[in-house]
Amino acid sequence: MIVDSLTVTAEDFAAGTGWEIKPEGACKAEVCVPLDRSAGFDLATTAERLRMAIVHDDTAGLWSVGPASLGDRALVSAQAPELVLDDLDGTSFRLSSLRGQKVVVVSWAPY
Repeated sequence: MIVDSLTVTAEDFAAGTGWEIKPEGACKAEVCVPLDRSAGFDLATTAERLRMAIVHDDTAGLWSVGPASLGDRALVSAQAPELVLDDLDGTSFRLSSLRGQKVVVVSWAPY
């Protein structure tokens, strides 16, 4: 999930990650992870509870959240999230346009 702020609604979180926020916690299919909802929905706390990474890109002003890695050993699924980025010409490119094909995603970070 890529966002421009960590202030998102529970509905936006569900749409971006598949984890629905319910009274019993964050739920996806038959898996539910308890959450402390006394202060309402908080993205950072929820991501920490689901062991989702949160990474900030200062230059672009964007945040990347997820995916969940329950148990810190494996991803919950091997399905890539919807990813939309500009190509070198500035045209939006959707990773899902390659569905059904083998894809290698190469990334680099200067740190």
